Amino acid sequence: MNGNYPIGNGYHSVFIAIFTNLPAVNVTLEEIRERTYKPRDAWWTVLLVDPIAARLVRLVAPHRRITPNMLTLFATVIGLAAAGCFAMQSRWWLVAGALLFHLSFVVDCMDGKIARLNGTGSIFGAWFDFVFDRIRVFICALALFGGQYLHTDNIAYLWLLAVVVFLDLFRYLNGSQMAKVRLEMRTKLAEVLPAREPIEAAEPDEVKEKASTKRQVGSFLRRHRIRTHLFSGIEYEMTVFIIAPLTGWLIPVTVAAGILLLIFESWLVSKLWRQTQAFPAKLRAAEAEAAAFTDFTPYEKHPI
Repeated sequence: MNGNYPIGNGYHSVFIAIFTNLPAVNVTLEEIRERTYKPRDAWWTVLLVDPIAARLVRLVAPHRRITPNMLTLFATVIGLAAAGCFAMQSRWWLVAGALLFHLSFVVDCMDGKIARLNGTGSIFGAWFDFVFDRIRVFICALALFGGQYLHTDNIAYLWLLAVVVFLDLFRYLNGSQMAKVRLEMRTKLAEVLPAREPIEAAEPDEVKEKASTKRQVGSFLRRHRIRTHLFSGIEYEMTVFIIAPLTGWLIPVTVAAGILLLIFESWLVSKLWRQTQAFPAKLRAAEAEAAAFTDFTPYEKHPI
């Protein structure tokens, strides 16, 4: 048994150390933020999830037997409870389902934070998290919209069920494929471009042009870790399974969320298309630069 117990942590920390056979580790909220927060994230996560998840992670982190995969399963169980509430169809059951769905998302965000904090992440864990997230969304969609169809006999709910499941899968597949294309372009450029020594950034001029409104907004969002695209897949999911049940406006809110997601995804695809169109010229320029670089003398490559 490891006897390396932190001093002054009280009986709780010693209890954890004894029964987990691992040293009890106390982590501050600041350490959790620095080590587990993503540099950029969806505004829903930054504002409504991370503040809760970070505090829960602080409670869970010392218990090393609580693994990320266990948290994924727990999030799925809470998601199934949310689906059960959705299936009841009455007003307050829908509200309960929405609150439980948000809680399941908070717990689901904890697994990645615990993995980064304790170094317990794995490739299998990433697959496990993805698959069980999709199961949770599918069952909740089936309960919410399928239940509404059985309750009202309105076929529009069946169409919404199909669209919600399709868009949820599409945005994940689209995102992963776009990431592969961007990685391939970066890899090809890295293979061609010569190695460079780091160049110190120049000091900014004292007098600068006033930043545009767009840049000011973008700078504000980045300072607060919020991604500039404000309606991503996370916001779509939360709108459908939280905002729609809370308001009771299932059809209009879900339709509006789908339109916003399609606009967002179309913008991403358009941006990727422009990047791929410009890539051949960028690659030729990189090859020409690399060829010129090989003709330089060692002094010219790295001047003193």
